[in-house]
Amino acid sequence: MQLASTYSRALLGIQAPLVHIEVFIGMAKEYFAMVGLPEAAVKESRERVRAAIMNSGFYFPEGNITVNLAPADLPKEGGRFDLGIALGILAASDQIPAQSLRGYECVGELGLTGELRAVRGALTASLGARNAGRSLLVAAGDADEAALVEQSRIYPADHLLSVCAHLRGERMIAPYQRHAAPVVPPTVPDLADVRGQPLARRALEIAASGRHHLLMIGPPGTGKTMLASRLPGILPPMNEAEAIETAAVHSISHEGIKNTQWFMRPFRAPHHTASGVALVGGGSVPRPGEISLAHNGVLFLDELAEFDRRVLDVLREPLETGQITISRAARQADFPARFQLVAAMNPCPQGYDCDLQQHCRCTPQQRQRQQQKLSAPFIDRIDLSIEVVRVGREIFDYDAAPGENTATVRTRVLAAHQRQMARQGKVNSALGQQEINQYCRLKPQDQRLLEQAMERFRLSARAYHRILKVARTLADMSGSHDIETPHLSEALSYRALDRWRGD
Repeated sequence: MQLASTYSRALLGIQAPLVHIEVFIGMAKEYFAMVGLPEAAVKESRERVRAAIMNSGFYFPEGNITVNLAPADLPKEGGRFDLGIALGILAASDQIPAQSLRGYECVGELGLTGELRAVRGALTASLGARNAGRSLLVAAGDADEAALVEQSRIYPADHLLSVCAHLRGERMIAPYQRHAAPVVPPTVPDLADVRGQPLARRALEIAASGRHHLLMIGPPGTGKTMLASRLPGILPPMNEAEAIETAAVHSISHEGIKNTQWFMRPFRAPHHTASGVALVGGGSVPRPGEISLAHNGVLFLDELAEFDRRVLDVLREPLETGQITISRAARQADFPARFQLVAAMNPCPQGYDCDLQQHCRCTPQQRQRQQQKLSAPFIDRIDLSIEVVRVGREIFDYDAAPGENTATVRTRVLAAHQRQMARQGKVNSALGQQEINQYCRLKPQDQRLLEQAMERFRLSARAYHRILKVARTLADMSGSHDIETPHLSEALSYRALDRWRGD
């Protein structure tokens, strides 16, 4: 009787819990049993492992083979445990030294010829292995992704034979050294392309400086989508921790990681027919939705009023907490969802500017239904809402001087961001109750002004705090230590949605 064990990593949300693979070979009647809550794809690995071992020149041991995937209450799915199971069988049958498996974790799917194939979530497995102080054996196709984790020890291989030769000490695999991918310039368009719209450009800069949510209301053709698409270009760059966390979400999605762009803030723009599951994530095996794929980036919802109201309401909790929990009958997964919401909508069903009344034939009832598509709790979570008006003839004057470009605005945004980091260690939109009391104090006359606005527009306590956060961002943009009256007054002016609904 022989017993051997090795380590692998499961996939649960963006976490990679440790799986202890134990292999026991007995002398009873020949059979192969796998226990530890394996799903169908894991159970099928016994046939892949058998063929891979035999086609690699090893013998498959006779007798009863029991493979235990611990912990037993953790669901296991996919072919990611193939390599660990194969190495456990080879160690238990004395074809490779069992002690050589110590200090290693292995993740990879085996082909019938023994070829190693890439799996999803190599980045999260690398994080887990590094934190546990062990090296990681992966398929060569996963090496780039796994090596994104600093101070990780990655050993890539393309075949089971290469892994066995390494463990025997016959032909060592060199630790993978990640080569810096060529820097790809951001593909976001330049803000100088936007002509006119000084109010909207100002609101966009405020949103970028404090990472505030923004809603633009205006008729078609006023540049709402053009403005939103230029927001990523003026946002501060992600730090290492943010980039790794964002890449971890993408590594478990069907899209994977782009090695040349993994450090760039994501920009997601789902269609208005998207379902709630498409936005927040789901499935029998929970997968991240659009809000998690936009983590640390921008989620742009164009034609906001065309989204189903129930779909928009599922965003309320993630907007507040920065994470989403997907619960299914067999499992539960947590995904990060700290995204910046930017939305655009028309003021009426026909899309015209109802204040002008020249062309709009919408009835008061139709306009009311348009407003009611957005629930009050959802509106409460939007920091800035502005009206984007029709542009004048300056849009046709191509000889006129263009507006400020992305680089110029980004310089100011970075300066305001650095003030926030130096003062409180986080952006203004992420301030908690105690931090608001500490950093967003108002003078007595300004406090009275805000209270009057609260009563006039019947604003909630949440809206009160969001106005203070925007005022704090405006003070940072002007280099002011304290919030002054102009900062509060301007913050109050960015409540177009409250005025619109109150009409």
